[in-house]
Amino acid sequence: MSVLAITGTSTDVGKTVVTAALAAAARAAGLSVAVCKPAQTGVAPGEPGDLAEVTRLSGVTTVAELARYPEPLAPDTAARRSGLPMLRCADVVETVRSLDARHDLVLVEGAGGLLVRLGADGFTLVDLALALDAPAVVVAAAGLGTLNHTDLTIRALAAAGLVCAGTVIGSWPDEPDLAERCNLEDLPAVTGIDVVGSVPAGSGRLDPASFGAATSTWFDATWLTATVTAPGSAGVRIP
Repeated sequence: MSVLAITGTSTDVGKTVVTAALAAAARAAGLSVAVCKPAQTGVAPGEPGDLAEVTRLSGVTTVAELARYPEPLAPDTAARRSGLPMLRCADVVETVRSLDARHDLVLVEGAGGLLVRLGADGFTLVDLALALDAPAVVVAAAGLGTLNHTDLTIRALAAAGLVCAGTVIGSWPDEPDLAERCNLEDLPAVTGIDVVGSVPAGSGRLDPASFGAATSTWFDATWLTATVTAPGSAGVRIP
């Protein structure tokens, strides 16, 4: 049983599709998988959120969303503006531990970037990962700016004493430009963490069968085995 946190360098970098891809790869390896999205913003009650997309693409049906706010803002800001209760870190930890007791792998998808405040007392995905002793996968953009954003994110993980399990490019273009090609080579040198996967742009539009069949090809096979099928051994602790 293991927990893996999925964070991003910012919003709209492909966290949800990467989460779905990891879930699908784990299911294909015979693992039971659950996915938790502690806070969903920008979605009205009754509308499908990120977890609905994870379920559609991966087939994982055990999912947990603890709070939902209609405005597309950071969860704590969205909670204040809506007048709805703020999410509490202890409640998320309790939910994930309950899922972990019944599944081989639990994926916890954050909101936006690593240090986005999720709820009461300004807790972030860092606080959740520390409480759960969970390594983190960093989902990064492909283009200009990603070296700085990814290095800052990984340094924040290191400062907190957290394990980084690898970097994944959340949306790799069919025809990468010069910056994107250079970034793929430079990211490991700049951050000290391997790029362990890249998800082709538009993969979220695939039908579930095609998505599931392709997921194992998007990640380094050795990394996928160590991190997904034997997740207890995952991660690199940054000095």
